Amino acid sequence: MDVSELLALLARPDVISFAGGVPDPALFPTEAIRLAYDSILSEPKAAAKALQYSTPEGDPDLRAWIAEDMRRRGARCAAENVLIVNGAQQALDFIGKLFLSTGDVALTSRPTFLGALQAFDCYEPRYDELPSPGSSRGVGDFPAAAPDKPKFGYVMPEFENPTGRTLNQGQRERLLDFADGLDIPLIEDSPYEILRYEGTSPPALLALAAERASGVDQGRVIYLGSFSKLISPALRIGWLAGPAEVVARLALVKQASNIQVSTINQKVIARVAPEIVPVQTEKVRPIYRARRDAMLRALRTHMPDGVSWSEPEGGFFVWVTLPERLDAKVLLNRAVATVKTAFVPGGAFFPDRSGASALRLSFSLGEPAIIEEGIGRLARVVREAA
Repeated sequence: MDVSELLALLARPDVISFAGGVPDPALFPTEAIRLAYDSILSEPKAAAKALQYSTPEGDPDLRAWIAEDMRRRGARCAAENVLIVNGAQQALDFIGKLFLSTGDVALTSRPTFLGALQAFDCYEPRYDELPSPGSSRGVGDFPAAAPDKPKFGYVMPEFENPTGRTLNQGQRERLLDFADGLDIPLIEDSPYEILRYEGTSPPALLALAAERASGVDQGRVIYLGSFSKLISPALRIGWLAGPAEVVARLALVKQASNIQVSTINQKVIARVAPEIVPVQTEKVRPIYRARRDAMLRALRTHMPDGVSWSEPEGGFFVWVTLPERLDAKVLLNRAVATVKTAFVPGGAFFPDRSGASALRLSFSLGEPAIIEEGIGRLARVVREAA
């Protein structure tokens, strides 16, 4: 199942869809965005700059603000450590283009983000599993020299898509130990970091690596961030932060790809983000928290024995594990046809399309009553299939 199929399910008004991991448009700061566009376009000099070509690296004011925000999170970044991209998805494509050739090894979690697999697949890598918490595999289980040495490890340490899992600080430190042992970069994809509903956030891998190496430039982590989940995905403004040398090389990839991100959209975000990010964060967290809680309550109420699920502290996703004899892809066809309810089968999140007896649910779009109804419908289909 690809992204277009997920969005097609979202577009069906007769289906309760838990398939798309997208933010609720009713929560977008529409008025603040409109005022920012109006302000820029009403000032002739500002409008002339906003409607012109710009540099591949991104708007200087926006890069400076992101660097400042990363410093508040513990990663001592400067503007030259930041590259603006067309959403974090473009950053994944550029990373694949920079690091991967046909047959190279990329390490990912199992399961992992579907969009990352789709981006990396274009460069025809081989996949191996990044050691996960509790794994017995270590540095000695991987080739340390070319051609089979892994090119990088990819991880979502905060509210992972699809599992909702978060790595604690000890697990993050061990992951950095592993990357140090193999001398490979880590790609830290963290679009949901700000959407924490309980507990406290461990330091980002970028911050921990910079502390070890006495600076971001000497570290081995490339951090991916996004404004899509909090402000608007349509503006397509994401960023990556990492060593300045890597950022400069990725800026050349960016220039060859599409020159730059929309200048005016960058300037809108640069005006909106400093004031709106903290306000918007406080606005959306309790709403998404209530939806998460509604989904977890509904799963506890309706799902039959033998079904288990994750209980995320933030983000948009719950990962459900079915009895092994059930195939989630078959279950999806039945659920859409008979009870008009949709989800994403787990196989989409594995490089080898295993994970047939798991599925991903997103709670980001549904009001609690709709979530209750949809999970009740889905549970009926699971019981019948079992």
